[in-house]
Amino acid sequence: MATLTKKEIVILIKEKKIEFDPSLDQFQIQPNSVDLRVGWNFYIPKSWEYNEKGRVALKVDYLASKEREERYKIIRLKGGQYFEILPGEFIIISTLEKIKLNTGSLMAILFARSSFIRRGLNVESGTVDARYDGHLMLPITNNTRDQIIRIYPGERICQLVFFKLPYNLTEEEALSHGIARAKYVSSTPYGLEARSDSKEEIEHIKKGNIMKIKEEYKLNV
Repeated sequence: MATLTKKEIVILIKEKKIEFDPSLDQFQIQPNSVDLRVGWNFYIPKSWEYNEKGRVALKVDYLASKEREERYKIIRLKGGQYFEILPGEFIIISTLEKIKLNTGSLMAILFARSSFIRRGLNVESGTVDARYDGHLMLPITNNTRDQIIRIYPGERICQLVFFKLPYNLTEEEALSHGIARAKYVSSTPYGLEARSDSKEEIEHIKKGNIMKIKEEYKLNV
């Protein structure tokens, strides 16, 4: 795969093969990548709830359907506000920009900007598949022991590196992940929490029938 340069990225944006909403500004275009900005929405994992039993710690099991609901509190900031990440705290934020890849011959990889790493933040990398359409989710952890780290919506937090694929995937091929449709296509800033894998796969895993998955869903090559 070939990495795209600034000139190639700008051409693809002009041709609307890559779209950003809101559109990019001059600060965001780098020699061989595009910087993305922090959005307005911050997800904080819930560690407890109050119910008929009292204050109860949450024990999250993502393979249990009832346990997947309302595990995050969403904080929506306004202009001029900031978000302080506590030492050791894990949060999820949305990108300001929505990205749309209108071709099956492009994919991208998300990397943290080094300036955020130097603050003591761990910003996880990720893959943006061909023909993706939606906002991106950024898992962030404050790695420091005693520093509260402040970030503002609009800061350039990560970069997208684009790659040219040797084969042009059709929309059907690009949106087929395993035997199901891609889970996070059309993601909005209000729906970035974890989504479940296919029910058939989950039931086998919970029962310990790993080899049945291999047998029933054998890859035919």
